[in-house]
Amino acid sequence: MYRWRDINWCNLERGVFKLQKRIFQASNRGNVKLVRRLQRLLMKSWSAKMLAVRRVTQDNQGKKTAGVDGVKSLNPAQRLVLVKQIELNAKAKPTRRVWIPKPGTSEERPLGIPTMNDRALQALIKLVLEPEWEAKFEANSYGFRPGRSGHDAIEAIFNAINRKSKFVLDADISKCFDKINHQTLLSKLNTFPTLRRQIRAWLKAGVMDNNKLFPTNEGTPQGGVISPLLANIALHGMEELIKGIAPSIDMKNSQGYQIYNRDKINSISLIRYADDFVVLHEDLEVIQMCTQKIKEWLTDLSLELKPSKTRISHTLNKVGDEKPGFNFLGFNVRQFRVGKYQSGRSRGGLLGFKTIITPSKEGQKRHYHKVAKIINKSRGLDQATLIKLLNPIIRGWCNYYSTVVSEKIFSRIWHLLVHKLIKWGIHRHRKKGKVWVVKKYFHTVGGDNWTFSTRNGETALLLRKHSDTDIKRYVKVKGKASPFDGDWLYWSIRKGNHPEVAIRVATLLKKQKGKCTFCGNYFKDGDSLEVDHIIPKSKGGKDKYDNWQLLHRHCHDTKTASDASSGNKSTCKSGKPKPPSMPESFFWIDDMLVTTCY
Repeated sequence: MYRWRDINWCNLERGVFKLQKRIFQASNRGNVKLVRRLQRLLMKSWSAKMLAVRRVTQDNQGKKTAGVDGVKSLNPAQRLVLVKQIELNAKAKPTRRVWIPKPGTSEERPLGIPTMNDRALQALIKLVLEPEWEAKFEANSYGFRPGRSGHDAIEAIFNAINRKSKFVLDADISKCFDKINHQTLLSKLNTFPTLRRQIRAWLKAGVMDNNKLFPTNEGTPQGGVISPLLANIALHGMEELIKGIAPSIDMKNSQGYQIYNRDKINSISLIRYADDFVVLHEDLEVIQMCTQKIKEWLTDLSLELKPSKTRISHTLNKVGDEKPGFNFLGFNVRQFRVGKYQSGRSRGGLLGFKTIITPSKEGQKRHYHKVAKIINKSRGLDQATLIKLLNPIIRGWCNYYSTVVSEKIFSRIWHLLVHKLIKWGIHRHRKKGKVWVVKKYFHTVGGDNWTFSTRNGETALLLRKHSDTDIKRYVKVKGKASPFDGDWLYWSIRKGNHPEVAIRVATLLKKQKGKCTFCGNYFKDGDSLEVDHIIPKSKGGKDKYDNWQLLHRHCHDTKTASDASSGNKSTCKSGKPKPPSMPESFFWIDDMLVTTCY
């Protein structure tokens, strides 16, 4: 009846977000009745179903991964059929077990891949549940949440210890995704029966591994669209538990009186990223008490702390056999005493220490071994191909650590990489000396004699240096702010300033003021972005900012399809462009696309 590329996604997204914003606001006010009514309305919305299907079949990287039914890579016609099939029926097919290597270890991590139909339904339920829980989640929870990242967690740790050295509980929950108690999770979810039965069906669906069906009596399958949200819901309340202990802590001021409860609550910090968390306080007994309370709290979820990754240390001093500092999310957090010529001054006067956050040694080794492995496997490739393989890896790793004290580490890794590249050149030219190899592959660019580049003048390919990355302080997200609060300007600016966003993308975000030039909507966290040539290169377009624009991935696909065909440019009464095959079930009211399906 109509084509996928003719859908007006702009209006669909606006309508869905308006409902999500109302759910977020009602949840903030504690109006449960209104939340449930709006959630039911959103679940029945044709627009929400279209967006859910678009996400799992067009935007997600796993769109070409099949479940137990073998369905993958749906074409536009099949996507429209899938939209009609989405409904809550308290049924679910088993997930397909896939084992992937765990970074930094020899272990493997199990993934459960749902069928395409279940993935689309999970994406729809996530659109419904996420606004409600974003209003409830704690301020210092940063994992798998829109608008938040590991950099926010690191900055929260820095703010907590910048003025005072503290003891730290660095803990990890053992097999969190695999051991969560279903009954406790469903009771904490506290949703209406229809949705509860559907989520329970996903949790109990089982898993297929080597053509054998295994029951899933506990845990949430890693790989599902909704699994990270369910894990966050299960672990919600840990920070509230720790803050509740604070008033009972014995903390006195210089005059011997107990300090205010407000100050006691602020003195203790819990920062959590998914199943990794740290607890910070200046008193060792308080940290030990928090450890015991957290163990008891996790028992209700059938979870426990992993002994090998749980330790109590101090940010400045040695505690028993434990060295000062701790590792968290690939960063090493530690404080150092200032010397005779280092003041370490702050607003409060002389601190006596400095807080230094650097890339962890394990992260450095893992990155160097990854780059060295690529070089060793590329001995038969030419220099240009090797540069194209290495640049994305170096850029991504450096951007991740560009917000902390990394300059010296970047320089050291680059020196190690130079020696590795020289060995690569010697292996390619066994009859030549080291000086000849250096002159052939390393050239002078901008006064630097050690630039690994091709001899092509202005079109030369340059290997990105670690030390060329600018170090820039990261700004933490505000309190309990959420993308569902409607402050588009704040969130679009944050997206452009994120350290892991490429320079070209960040520049185009600022130039376009955070909006997609094709649909006119703001870019949201989690959107797949692509750089498009306004004038295609096949028609003489150049690689310049004047010829680049930033689009959603689905907008890019639609534009490409429209460019390939003539298209109908007729407009409707409101002045909006009317698709060439708009069905009769659609009509325009006040610039909004309305459907009579429901």
